[in-house]
Amino acid sequence: MVKILNYLWRFWLLVLAFVLTIILGIPVYILSFSKKHYKYAYQFIRIWCYGMFYGMGLRYELINLTDKKIDRNQQYVIVSNHTSIMDIMLPCILFPHHPLCYVGKKELVKIPIFGTIYKRICVMVDRGSARSRADVYRRCAEKMEEGNSIVIFPEGGVPDDTSIMLDHFKDGAFILSSKHDSPIAVYTFVGLKEMFPFDHSKGYPGKVKVYFNDIMEPSDSPKDLRMSSFETIKKTLTNHSI
Repeated sequence: MVKILNYLWRFWLLVLAFVLTIILGIPVYILSFSKKHYKYAYQFIRIWCYGMFYGMGLRYELINLTDKKIDRNQQYVIVSNHTSIMDIMLPCILFPHHPLCYVGKKELVKIPIFGTIYKRICVMVDRGSARSRADVYRRCAEKMEEGNSIVIFPEGGVPDDTSIMLDHFKDGAFILSSKHDSPIAVYTFVGLKEMFPFDHSKGYPGKVKVYFNDIMEPSDSPKDLRMSSFETIKKTLTNHSI
């Protein structure tokens, strides 16, 4: 019975995504053609994220583990752990004043309707192509010059082995921070792995804990930034996982 309810819940996700994408996708698509209008498109994207997150019965609690504050006039590279499709919604909800651009996998372009909008507002990467991975830096730099902050999940995807708490971080986010002198905002999402896993027969509505860990200043050593953020997030997961 529980599995049936979970499958129905996931079917509701498809219905919700279709309706919200149709309603909000049109203005996002139109506004995305003008770089100066992306800040308006971003507000529709945030409404889409709110609708998806809360529409699935999820909510969040923000917990500050640092006394540092987000500066609304500063661009950031935003990193967090990645365990659920709902991870994607949270940065947009958390950052109302920073138009965000995501680095995401190219395969999502194949999703009908959504893919058309996705390729207009995200930096896509083909993980099987070294050329595509290298070109991410140039395209992210262009997005930052347009006034956007960048969201990168440094694990590069969700590991197939669900017992892995936190997969190894790739260098991209930290090289980008160093090259473009942008601080890194570090967050840890706790609960979504259990509440909304990629296993469609599992999950439940609930409150996600969002830990704001730190703002790391750019440095000449992306490796040090990568190791520090990895240890910070892993420690938070170890101490606060449900």
